[in-house]
Amino acid sequence: MRDRYGDVALSIDGHVALLEIDRPPNNHVTVDLIRDLADALDDIDGEAVLRASVLTTAGRVFCGGADLVSPAGEGGSVVDSTHALYAQAARLFGTKKPIVAAVQGAAVGAGLGLALAADFRVAAPEARFSANFTKLGFHPGFGISASLPRLIGEQRAALMLLTSRRVPGEQALAYGLVDELAPLKHLRDAALAMARELAENAPLAVQATRATLRAGLVEAIRAQTDHEAAEQAKLRGTNDFAEGVRAVAERRPGKFTGT
Repeated sequence: MRDRYGDVALSIDGHVALLEIDRPPNNHVTVDLIRDLADALDDIDGEAVLRASVLTTAGRVFCGGADLVSPAGEGGSVVDSTHALYAQAARLFGTKKPIVAAVQGAAVGAGLGLALAADFRVAAPEARFSANFTKLGFHPGFGISASLPRLIGEQRAALMLLTSRRVPGEQALAYGLVDELAPLKHLRDAALAMARELAENAPLAVQATRATLRAGLVEAIRAQTDHEAAEQAKLRGTNDFAEGVRAVAERRPGKFTGT
C-alpha cells in the first residue's frame, strides 16, 4: 500500500489504518481530495490485516467544506463539478470496513458530510457541526439530506438544515451526532481506542454486520446526491446565493430577497 494519497497520509497501527487529511488552512474539499480518500479506503478494504480506520485532519478545522467565499478558493470549481464530487462522496459510504472520525474543530457543509460518512464520530468539546447551506442561499449536498436524518432523526436534522445553526460538541453528543467526547489533547487516542475495539472482533463478522446495518445506504446517498445536485443547480444562479456567499465572507446576516 502507498503511504500517501494526494493530501491524504496513511499509516498503520496494528489492525488499524490511520488516515490524515492535510490541506491547510481549513481542509476544504475538492474532487481530487475525496477521490484520493476513497482510493485509500478501497486499498484498506483490500488488506486483510486492516480491520478499521481512523479518519483525522490536520489543524484546528476538521473540514470547512467547499471554499465558496475566499477569492483564491476553489469553490467555483467544486460547484461546477458537483456530480463528480458526489460520485466520489458515494464511494466513501460504500466501503467495507468501519471508520471512526476524530473531529477536533469545525465540520461545515461538505465537511459535515465527510464526518457523516464515518460509522462513528469521536469529537472534542471544541468541535462544531454545521450544515450552513441555507445561510449561503444553497441546498444541502454531499448526501447530507439522506445521511443526517438517518443518524439523528428527521426533526433534529430539519432543525440543523433549515436554520444552518452550529451544533457544539456537547449538544452533538446529546443529538447522537457524536458517539463520544474526548479532550482535544486526547482526541486521536480516543478515536484510535474505539477503532482498536472494533478491530478486536472477528473481521468478517464485523463487516457482515456493518453491511446489514447500512443496507441501502449507498443507494440512498446516490439517489439523494442526484436530487441535491439538481436543486443546487437551480439555486446557483439566484441573487440569494450570490448574497449568501457575500454575507458569509463578510461575516454578516444575509439580506435575502427570495430571488
